Amino acid sequence: MKKRYVTLTLLLSLAIITFLDRISISVAAPRIQDELNIPADKFGWILGAFVLAYGLFEIPTGAMGDRLGQRSVLTRIVLWWSGFTALTGAATGFWPLLGIRFLFGAGEAGAYPNASGVVARWFPFREHARTQGFIWAASRFGGALSPLLVVPLQRAVGWRAAFFILAAVGAVWALIWRLWFHDDPRDQPGITTAELAELPPPIPVRPHTIPWGKLFGNPQMRLIMAMYWCYAWGSWFFFAWFPTYLVKSAHFSETEMGFVAALPYLMGTVGNLIGGALSDRLVVRFGKRQGRVYPAAISLAASAALLVGMTQTHDKLAIVVLSSLGFGVADLMLPMAWAVCLDIGHKNAGLVTGAMNTAGQLGGFVCSVAFGYIVTATGSYSIPVWLVAAMVLTAALLFTKIDPTQPVEL
Repeated sequence: MKKRYVTLTLLLSLAIITFLDRISISVAAPRIQDELNIPADKFGWILGAFVLAYGLFEIPTGAMGDRLGQRSVLTRIVLWWSGFTALTGAATGFWPLLGIRFLFGAGEAGAYPNASGVVARWFPFREHARTQGFIWAASRFGGALSPLLVVPLQRAVGWRAAFFILAAVGAVWALIWRLWFHDDPRDQPGITTAELAELPPPIPVRPHTIPWGKLFGNPQMRLIMAMYWCYAWGSWFFFAWFPTYLVKSAHFSETEMGFVAALPYLMGTVGNLIGGALSDRLVVRFGKRQGRVYPAAISLAASAALLVGMTQTHDKLAIVVLSSLGFGVADLMLPMAWAVCLDIGHKNAGLVTGAMNTAGQLGGFVCSVAFGYIVTATGSYSIPVWLVAAMVLTAALLFTKIDPTQPVEL
């Protein structure tokens, strides 16, 4: 087996564990809210604290991987978030949980930009979107596993112990990654000359400062960040509020919720695999703009329509179908967006993807907090979903303006 496929296997397991841990608090939310007496508006701040910290530390941690190498940085990231996953299970009230989730987000920040840095070093250009599609598909599979595992776990051992078990899984991954992976493929024991010939030229691990002015002054970067800020409203609705929406608005039981909440992530798994493979093929045939931009914009617009449709029915089967398709169709876009960052970023892949994801997490923070306040103020879960759909549609329009043929010089 080629060594880059072993690396990919480790990145896929990282993506699964990341979302398994991240989504677990949303799955356990009804129990946590009841036991700790936290209303919807305050619980929105707990969900948002993670997203805010994740966004604030995304750029520095992505740049840290470019500077120090992804081997050490990803080891630190996974050990940190595993510790705070365990501490989530020890929380005693609103304020402790708020602080724990903020620090959780600060520690997990940079996981995907650093994974992108690995892709830039370890995979040929022709495989970039496909590889990103595999990684994001694995993340969605982790999101699907979260309700399927956490619901029975919290029934068997309680929601607190479920977090302790999830933390142990991350610690094991960090150990394996540290022992096996090397930043430069040429340092990897057993890699063949033939495989090295397939890989891009070496990207040195180098010290540098973050060129904030060039980063935020570049028109392409501003477009990408604005697009991802709007898109993240859609993804964070599912990450943060969808399980609660199913229980408290669509009137699914906890058992039904555990199954139904997994389905969008399974569709997202399929969407990412299709989106990555489709994008690479279209790029080869028609060029980067036709292969990255237009399919992504169409998928986002379709997702917005499906989310609105979900709010217009009380039929449970229709809600299942529309929500699953809404998430899965949007995820066709993900490998295209992250491949665009590799197209324009190259040696600064961690920094560029970190900037895009920072904007997304800040959008997710606003969504997570605003959603809870809108529910508290209106008593409706449909009204905030309409706002989410409007943001996703705006992301589609912004994506049409992005030009992946224009590199970002930093």
